[in-house]
Amino acid sequence: MDNKLTIRKLEKEDQPPFFLLYDADPSEEAVSDYLSRGTCYVGYLNDEIVGEYVILPTRPFTLELVNVAVAEAFREKGYGKQLVLHAIEMARQGNYQVIEVGTGNAGIGQMALYQKCGFAITSVDYDFFRKHYPEPMFENGIECRHMVRMTLDL
Repeated sequence: MDNKLTIRKLEKEDQPPFFLLYDADPSEEAVSDYLSRGTCYVGYLNDEIVGEYVILPTRPFTLELVNVAVAEAFREKGYGKQLVLHAIEMARQGNYQVIEVGTGNAGIGQMALYQKCGFAITSVDYDFFRKHYPEPMFENGIECRHMVRMTLDL
C-alpha cells in the first residue's frame, strides 16, 4: 500500500480541518488568526484527511510553519515528515530564505521531527504558554511552558 500523501492547498471555499487545527493549537483565536493570515495545506490518503499544516509570512523572506497536526490514527507513520518537507518545499518555491517553526518544550517527538527535517533550535521563548494560554498544557507528562523556536535556512 502506498503511504504517499496527496497534499493540496485549502481553498477559500473549503472547510478547514478544525479537528486537527485545534489538536495542534487549542486556541480558537490563534487558529482563526493563522487561517486569516496564512495558507493551510491538507494531506489526504485515499480521500481521508491525514494531516495539515499552516504557513504564514512573518518578516521579509521569512515564512513560519505555525500549525502541524496528524490525525491520531495516522501518527508514527511518516506523514508528519511528509507534511513538514512539503512546507519546506512551498517556502522554497515562494522564494523565501528562511522557514521557522515553534513547538512546546514538552513536544519531544515534534522537536525530533523538525530536526530530522533540517531545522535547528535557535531560541526559547520562556513561559510562552503560561503567558498566552489560560490553562496549563501537558504533553508526555511534562508541562508545556516554553516555546522552542527552530529555524531552517533555505
